[in-house]
Amino acid sequence: GIKRFEDIIVWQKAQDFSVNIYTFLKNSRDYSFRDQITRASVSISNNIAVGFDRNTNTDFKRFLYFAKASNSEVRSILYLSIRLNFLNEEKAKELIADSNEIAKMISGFIKYLQSKN
Repeated sequence: GIKRFEDIIVWQKAQDFSVNIYTFLKNSRDYSFRDQITRASVSISNNIAVGFDRNTNTDFKRFLYFAKASNSEVRSILYLSIRLNFLNEEKAKELIADSNEIAKMISGFIKYLQSKN
């Protein structure tokens, strides 16, 4: 079994995703846009970590849903960034694909925890 949240693959991917978001937007002059998407991206892995350390499957599932919602927020902002020409469309679509992969992993984790009840 998993002993620490750091061992959870989707937490690791969410951390990498956040680093990619930060790196890609580090030169953005729209500070409110950058702040919103970076905060939401950090919230994904943070909610996974907090939920894991609650030590109950019920709490963990609840925080996984929060993580999934933050991930959806990031993806929505990425679509908006394309429409506003804030980000390179190719890079934004790559990040959207990463976000979709994380969403599937979180959903799978939620289903796994539901099967444990």
